[in-house]
Amino acid sequence: MKINIKRLNDDFHMEASNEDGNILHMDGSPDIGGQGKGMRPMQLLLAAVGGCSAIDVILILKKQKQVIESFEVEVDGEREKIEDYSLFREICLNFKIKGNVDLDKAERAVKLSMEKYCSVSKTLEPTAKITYKVTLN
Repeated sequence: MKINIKRLNDDFHMEASNEDGNILHMDGSPDIGGQGKGMRPMQLLLAAVGGCSAIDVILILKKQKQVIESFEVEVDGEREKIEDYSLFREICLNFKIKGNVDLDKAERAVKLSMEKYCSVSKTLEPTAKITYKVTLN
């Protein structure tokens, strides 16, 4: 896996690209001179845990023949300042699912993702307490 980061202006606006040519934009926060032209790196970390788990949950529910009409994950993270950096100490994911989906199956799919399959949540577990809930229809 390889990612290339390219600076786009004289400040902090950057473009990240992967080997498939997909891109995303990053920027620093306004208090350090960022201009809001992309997500901040720590925001990307929250997006990554939500996206990784979402892929797991959707795959599991599809295998179970559940009909998903809409799917969202709301991710909230709380950071703690330690010396010159900050770590996520608490992350909460709310899986919002609509469709002809059995609640027990949805809850089981989320649990499997968060406790077994999601590589990003496993990466964050040593420093962050990760909780989750399912909201159906």
